Amino acid sequence: MLSLSTSPFSLLPPSTLSSPSPALTLHRPLPLIRLKNPKTPSLLAFCSPPSQAGISPISTSSSPLGDPFSDFVEKDWSFLEFDHVNTNEEIEEKSKRIIEAAAIRDDSKVLVCLGTEDFVDRVRASSQCQLLVVHYSLYVLAGVKEKYDTVRCWQGDIVDVPAKWAPFDAIFLCFFPALPCSLDRLFGALVERCSPGACVVISYAQGREIVERQRQRYPEMVTSDLPDKDTLEKLAAANSFQITDFIDEPNFYLATLKFV
Repeated sequence: MLSLSTSPFSLLPPSTLSSPSPALTLHRPLPLIRLKNPKTPSLLAFCSPPSQAGISPISTSSSPLGDPFSDFVEKDWSFLEFDHVNTNEEIEEKSKRIIEAAAIRDDSKVLVCLGTEDFVDRVRASSQCQLLVVHYSLYVLAGVKEKYDTVRCWQGDIVDVPAKWAPFDAIFLCFFPALPCSLDRLFGALVERCSPGACVVISYAQGREIVERQRQRYPEMVTSDLPDKDTLEKLAAANSFQITDFIDEPNFYLATLKFV
């Protein structure tokens, strides 16, 4: 059983909570959900277990939004966890290449967007960086928080991640085709959240061919393709990025951009 605290707006870190009270208990498996209304505020960092944090429960009667879960609709993102192309050895090798592309240090601030639990594990094992995980699935985020209490989690779109957590030294966009915002808006948000010299790594270890299949099978979630080099070059030039590496193979995609 997993105990989490939530509110219509945020899951607050322990330092912001004043008096202990019982927590809302959610039983695994948790629903895989996404906000129906994209303007509804996203969820902030999951907090520590209730015995340590003093967590306030939801009061649906007093909430200005009424039932805080009424706008949620279940989305199943579990297909991202399955690799239909690579062996275990290939997964390890490709994940290593992707992580090394960002040149993470122990003092780096790192954002992982739509990464699998396995990828988050590998990033965490590679350094003691300050890590923020962004995903649409509360189930994935709960699993991350259950493993790593110091990792911050954000449920929603990357363009809505609070600027107060920036700047980031490395940003991993692990499943670009599921990002619903336009490329111009995405890169505008990245510019505001990158430190000088930061690396943005767009990757998919299974490559373009699998994305095309996923787009046919999950059209509501997979809404675009992986960007080609010409598109990235134009966006990079317009937003103070430099492409330092680009690989676009049938079974592996990796684009590394440096903020200058």
